[in-house]
Amino acid sequence: MLRTLCRSGGALLQQTQRTVPRLWVGPGRQRWASSLPMNTVVLFVPQQEAWVVERMGRFHRILDPGLNFLIPVLDRIRYVQSLKEIVIDVPEQSAVSLDNVTLQIDGVLYLRILDPFKASYGVEDPEYAVTQLAQTTMRSELGKLTLDKVFRERESLNANIVHSINQASDDWGIRCLRYEIKDIHVPPRVKESMQMQVEAERRKRATVLESEGTRESAINVAEGRKQAQILASEGEKEEQINKAAGEAQAVMAKAEAKSKAIRLLSAALMEQNGNAAASLTVAEQYVAAFSKLAKESNTVLLPTNTGDMSGMVSQAMAIYGTLAKATPKSSPEAVEENSVEHADESATEENRH
Repeated sequence: MLRTLCRSGGALLQQTQRTVPRLWVGPGRQRWASSLPMNTVVLFVPQQEAWVVERMGRFHRILDPGLNFLIPVLDRIRYVQSLKEIVIDVPEQSAVSLDNVTLQIDGVLYLRILDPFKASYGVEDPEYAVTQLAQTTMRSELGKLTLDKVFRERESLNANIVHSINQASDDWGIRCLRYEIKDIHVPPRVKESMQMQVEAERRKRATVLESEGTRESAINVAEGRKQAQILASEGEKEEQINKAAGEAQAVMAKAEAKSKAIRLLSAALMEQNGNAAASLTVAEQYVAAFSKLAKESNTVLLPTNTGDMSGMVSQAMAIYGTLAKATPKSSPEAVEENSVEHADESATEENRH
């Protein structure tokens, strides 16, 4: 009896091993599950692995890492799921952008199994399902963007793909962590046109920068000339003001000096022997005037009696006396000015004669 039970149990175990899906034991599926272990009653489950156990063909439980016990013949390990982060290479595919440019894009998909039960019974081939979903989502998202935005918005494109995959893979117990685009290949002609566009944009920027530099330089030169003219005009203004002030001060000084001289002369004439001093002064000026004749001009006017100095002095003093008698009550300054003016007039008339 016991021998018959062992034989039937061994045959059942061999049949069970032959009916195991090739999905989990093939060499291409090693990332999803290791080779299915045999039911040895006492099992040790490695960390970050989930062993799905069926009892008499139905799901029984999931073995936790560590020591576990199973019933021979009745229990069997159907699936072994890895709970580590899994990396899948998404094959290169062609997609058409919004501006009708054909692109060749490949990527890398990072995912993790969150529910071993759904990953085992919710989908037949998890890797194939996720890969196909990533490719279709990539083509759909690329059709919404132009070629320029594909290069500028890679982060947003990756985020949209991850969101779309997670919406569909929730029933499979799989969570997509991130998706990264590896390479984007464009047709050669499009690449040449993009290169020409980049060069044209660089030349445009260089031209704009050069024109802005020329404008700033012209503005700076004009501003410098303006400031120079303003400073020069202010300098000329200050110079003219200082010159006018100096001339005014010189005129005032000359007037004050002349006024003082007239006052002194008037006071001297009013003193004793003032007439004699005046006669001496007139004679000296007469001699000095004759010494300058014919030095500054070729025209010379001479009186008839050039040698009669006493007569000339007597005539000048007579004029002075007449003026003094005519204005006896006038101030000394006025008397002096009138006497000088009459002396000049008499000298001019004498020269004419």
